[in-house]
Amino acid sequence: MDAVLSQLSLSLSTAKTVDQLIRPLLEMLGNITGMESTYLTSIELGLCLQHVRYARNIGKMQIPEGLSVPWDDTLCKRSLDMGLTATNEVETLWGDSEAARQLGIKTYLSAPVRDADGGLLGTLCAASARRLPVPEETEALLQLFANIVANFIEREMLVQNLQAANAQLAAYALADALTGLPNRRALFDELERMLAQAERSSGSVLVGGIDLDGFKQINDRFGHQAGDDFLQAVSGRLQAALRGGDMLGRVGGDEFVVIGRGPEWIHAGVPGERIGDGEPAVAARELQQRLAQASIGDYMLDGQKLSYAGASVGVVALAPFGMHSAAAVKLADQEMYAVKLARKRRG
Repeated sequence: MDAVLSQLSLSLSTAKTVDQLIRPLLEMLGNITGMESTYLTSIELGLCLQHVRYARNIGKMQIPEGLSVPWDDTLCKRSLDMGLTATNEVETLWGDSEAARQLGIKTYLSAPVRDADGGLLGTLCAASARRLPVPEETEALLQLFANIVANFIEREMLVQNLQAANAQLAAYALADALTGLPNRRALFDELERMLAQAERSSGSVLVGGIDLDGFKQINDRFGHQAGDDFLQAVSGRLQAALRGGDMLGRVGGDEFVVIGRGPEWIHAGVPGERIGDGEPAVAARELQQRLAQASIGDYMLDGQKLSYAGASVGVVALAPFGMHSAAAVKLADQEMYAVKLARKRRG
């Protein structure tokens, strides 16, 4: 027993994951009990399913990892219902079990793996096609192993939950709560990265400002909830019009910014200048037209149809040399306001 406890202590001190703990533990359990198969299961009570997560098999008996079986038909449930940890009379007790008959199980051990609240997580099991004696200390050791597994699984689940929560908080910190689009911080960070990359590769960057004309009147006419619905609908249409690699972000109430990589552009002019001709300028105009057109159309708000004439969109192509995100967005805003003014004069 001292050797077993020493080996167990070593496994606990070195294991960093459930996998690193379970596999040596199943081998120990097999050596102690003499059983051909030792395995750990998980149980989905809501689906009435038991899954073999880890298994060690020697000899002819094979209980494969990944096996899923109905929970109500398992030896684990039968032993749990009877309060029985071990038996070498499987044929007598559970002669109606098809699984036991097919595997030829004669000796069986099973201990529940429970969380701190007593909830059933799974079972730790051993099975043999031979009729083997099961000393009381073996049953006690099996339950000790099951308790250790439960503590380790709960610890790993806690770590995973904390990591998921941290990832979610990070996502919230970089996303607009209403539309799910990147917020100002996320967009400006990506724009800085895009500018630096374009400078290294002699490329250009496209930056656009988008303002939803008449948004205040929409809010006044339909209400704030409908205004939120409109923002979500417009953001969806704008996103659908983007190219691969473009990013659309919401930076204010009804203000959006779009950024994207532009065509290659090599010029030794003024650092951070706006590109007024060539392929980058053509790409900027095409993106501007595509986004403006995408915002036009009918929207259903609070059961009423709104025929929207579209947003004011201004997109500029920029040389990245010496340019920073705030200056780039400012140039895009200037272009957008020039478009807005021109639309007012026409309208």
